[in-house]
Amino acid sequence: MNVQPWINLAWLSWILPLIGALLTPLLAKVGEKVRDYGAVLFSFLAMLMTLQLLPLLWMDVEWPIHGGFSWVLVPGAPILGKIGAGMLLDPLSVIMANIVAVISFLIMVYSLGYMHGDPGLTRYWFFMNFFIANMLLLVLSDNLILMLVGWEGVGLCSYALIGYWYQDSKEGWLHYWVGEPPEAYPPSHCGMKAFMVTRFGDLLMIAGILILASTVGSLNFTELVEMGKNVPAGLQPLLPIALILILGGAIGKSAQLPLMEWLPDAMAGPSSVSALIHAATMVKAGVYLVARLFPIALAWSMSIPAALNFFYAVMWIGAVTAFISASQAAVSSELKKVLAYSTVSQIGYMMMALGAGGLTASFITGYVGSLFHLMNHAVFKAALFLASGSIIHACGSRFLRDMGGLRKYMPITFYSMLFAALALMGLPPFGGFWSKDLVLSATLSAGEYAVFLIGVITAILTAFYSLRMIGLVFYGSSREESREVHEAPKSMWTPYLILAALSLIIGLVAPMLEHGLERIFSEYLLLSEISKVQEVGAVSFVVPTASILALIIGAIPAYLLYVKRAKDPGEITSRHASLEAIRKFLFRRYYLNAFYYRVIAYPSIRLGQLLFSGFERKVLDRFNYALSSAACGVSNAVRKVHTGVLNHYVIGMGVGALILLLIFLIGGA
Repeated sequence: MNVQPWINLAWLSWILPLIGALLTPLLAKVGEKVRDYGAVLFSFLAMLMTLQLLPLLWMDVEWPIHGGFSWVLVPGAPILGKIGAGMLLDPLSVIMANIVAVISFLIMVYSLGYMHGDPGLTRYWFFMNFFIANMLLLVLSDNLILMLVGWEGVGLCSYALIGYWYQDSKEGWLHYWVGEPPEAYPPSHCGMKAFMVTRFGDLLMIAGILILASTVGSLNFTELVEMGKNVPAGLQPLLPIALILILGGAIGKSAQLPLMEWLPDAMAGPSSVSALIHAATMVKAGVYLVARLFPIALAWSMSIPAALNFFYAVMWIGAVTAFISASQAAVSSELKKVLAYSTVSQIGYMMMALGAGGLTASFITGYVGSLFHLMNHAVFKAALFLASGSIIHACGSRFLRDMGGLRKYMPITFYSMLFAALALMGLPPFGGFWSKDLVLSATLSAGEYAVFLIGVITAILTAFYSLRMIGLVFYGSSREESREVHEAPKSMWTPYLILAALSLIIGLVAPMLEHGLERIFSEYLLLSEISKVQEVGAVSFVVPTASILALIIGAIPAYLLYVKRAKDPGEITSRHASLEAIRKFLFRRYYLNAFYYRVIAYPSIRLGQLLFSGFERKVLDRFNYALSSAACGVSNAVRKVHTGVLNHYVIGMGVGALILLLIFLIGGA
């Protein structure tokens, strides 16, 4: 089979939106509509390229399909050797690329209505298309170096788009600030916070990549499995260390503990940005990276048992993050922040499944469960974020206390958000039910009962905060201003209605889809020569029973308190000091955010101020001034010999020639 056409489609899928980003300023010169629709067109072309890759999943092909070229040659340097630029097509990259491209296009369409009239739209379209290009490059790259280019590209776009409203206008307090005092932050602060936290994780990742380059001698995904087996015994302990360090980058990008605190504050960006970067795509980059390393780490663990620590770290970090974030979502006072905590929690679920999958012979359950949940989450969470943008736009406030009774005024948004929330809760037959069960099944298959229990408790909290959100936004008494609230324009509600319907459609075909994914990945991972794979048996009745019970336990109190309004939650907590203390503890984010500011951020700022005033100004500046004064003095002294008399210059040249002659004679002697 000629693979070049497929490789060309992979290249075009990220090059086209990159071209679109670069052309945005030129299109803006032509006209605003040309710029806006041109930006959407390039995202559509990217989607068109990736959709043409989907038939590969049903074709009899020899995975992986790989093509590229060497673009940096370093002769005599065994650590680097040659660095290639190539595209890697396998089931993982094809599925991820389509998730990114399809949802990105729908979000770009939504942006036509949501961002209409914004004065910074040229900048917005540039960074949106630039983000899509870098995200597709990230998932289609065949080696860690090229992937790192896309990885840092999406980080740059994230910084720019989170801080999109960088003016930090006080008038925007109800719209795009994040948090409440004493933890309230403007957009520019949130963008910088995201940039700094994720860069810390990226430093760990780069260190791990360098260790791999120096020990294995390759950074190509298709070569790492085999070449890792040939590493000398003395260097083998470095491989698990490299994996853990690279995991640091995934933790930062996917906002897992201990680097999770940037994502809730990233809600300062437009809701379309939240849907694109912080729900559907960028934060999934960490999960994608772990999934990409999964077969490599699994193969290495056969000869290096310490490599299993990678899976334990992934599993436990994911499980603890899932629980902590879900508990924070249960008390959040902001609509988008509920969804942000939920995103962190659900990504923890995906990480938990991948980690547990690596600890059992039936690893396909965990691997497919994680990717299936990633797919479901990308769909229903993008719908939730887009719908939340319409709600905040209609109500003029990001706070849940300023909403209520909106289902009469925004029926399409209500049903879209309800469907997506039911998928998030894991109510059958929505897609979230099936993928959540696979995640829990993976923990049971691995014999990790404590992790399974954490997963069930997280499911209870998920049902609670999802129904709480629906109740506070759409039920209860309407505000006086509610009569002015109206449904979002068609260009806005069409994308999230499609996504909400898709979350139900995925659920209806989930058993068939799940079986197809298991077949595809079983065949592909076996081609990578990863030990024996046990057939995935029927799901134990324990998992669906626990899942349904968790849904009921979490949903009933939320329904009574926030939908039926049987009692006021505020009165209940005020009567019990212990409940109020727990609520405050959760609301203050376990004091993790405050801890980072007090222990890391503020001391770093003070140290910077001290170095500036005490060292830079008093030492470096004085040294620079003294040096410049000395240079001026020397210049003034030398300038005096420039008399303008030709005879003096001739004599000087003769003296100089004599001095050079003496130097040569002495040196020769």
